[in-house]
Amino acid sequence: SPDVIIAREPFAGERPKADAIVTDRPGIAIGASTADCGPVLFADAEARIIGAAHAGWKGAFTGVLENTILAMESLGARRQNIVAVLGPSIGPDNYEVGPEFVARFVDADAENILYFAPSANAGHAMFDLNRYTVDRLAEAGVTAEGLDRCTYAEEGLFYSYRRTTHRKEPDYGRQVSAIVLERE
Repeated sequence: SPDVIIAREPFAGERPKADAIVTDRPGIAIGASTADCGPVLFADAEARIIGAAHAGWKGAFTGVLENTILAMESLGARRQNIVAVLGPSIGPDNYEVGPEFVARFVDADAENILYFAPSANAGHAMFDLNRYTVDRLAEAGVTAEGLDRCTYAEEGLFYSYRRTTHRKEPDYGRQVSAIVLERE
């Protein structure tokens, strides 16, 4: 979802449902739990405002990245000072999608065809979520980098929803990517 929460204090009890969170409060760790989707951590070091987003294809497509930046700006961040880093997520060699998925992206913007490569399976394509995410961040006017680590391929390091599903395993783990402002 493109929903973003502003955290003013630690959550007592059940946490609100959203795919991103921002704060300007030191000592509050915020993060994203992922298992193929992209964890994106944001920081404006000058304004001392941070953010974390869970950016799967749907969130990235529907604006969670841009909404996280807007929420940070509402707290006083300056877009040109925001640095965003995409953590481990599924890589383009392992993210096969069907024709309806490709059509959704290309119908929204013909240039999105650049994020798809041919698949060995007829009618399918390989999606580059990492590049799509980093490009969306850069287009939004922030400094953006990706770690280029594949959760599916790097089995010894990362959990992968897709890998677990392909193997018909009962459950999959999750990575937690977190960021916190140090107290001054």
